Amino acid sequence: MNRQEALEIVHQYVKNENLIRHMLAVEAAMRFYARKFGEDEEKWGIVGLLHDFDWEIHPTLDEHPQAGAPILRQHGVPEDIIHGVLSHADHTGIERTTPMEKALYACDEITGLITAVALVRPSRSLSDLEVTSIKKKWKDRAFAAGANRKEIEKSAQEFGVDLWEHVQNVILAMRSIAPDLGL
Repeated sequence: MNRQEALEIVHQYVKNENLIRHMLAVEAAMRFYARKFGEDEEKWGIVGLLHDFDWEIHPTLDEHPQAGAPILRQHGVPEDIIHGVLSHADHTGIERTTPMEKALYACDEITGLITAVALVRPSRSLSDLEVTSIKKKWKDRAFAAGANRKEIEKSAQEFGVDLWEHVQNVILAMRSIAPDLGL
């Protein structure tokens, strides 16, 4: 499985541009961490890219991402990537045991909050976004209410990275593909 094959799966099942941008953001963050820790950047990127591929066809927690696993198998996706996708959500009960799985869990939710903060800035850009801006919005629970702050904290702790260092890392990762994210 290579990135192009994973991207073809994404485009086959996902039409919502914002969902695609989310998956690209998570992919960028995963690639950042793979490089940082000397891991397989392609594999980590692919799991980030595919993690929500089935959300439009399985938009409930009863189905997502579990019902997507057979589809990934049909496309020849390796089992370790499928396990990573399944482990990214607490409700599946799939334990996160590898650094890649813990990274995916940590990178998923935070990308949404970072995107939301960038979009309300005058520049609507990641280029001038700093951690301090995220900290300010973090305290406002009504802002980006769908971004589960407890899960973000828990996932960073599980991954073993300081929360605000993690935020900085993900901002840097997302900045590297800002045009693809519309930011």
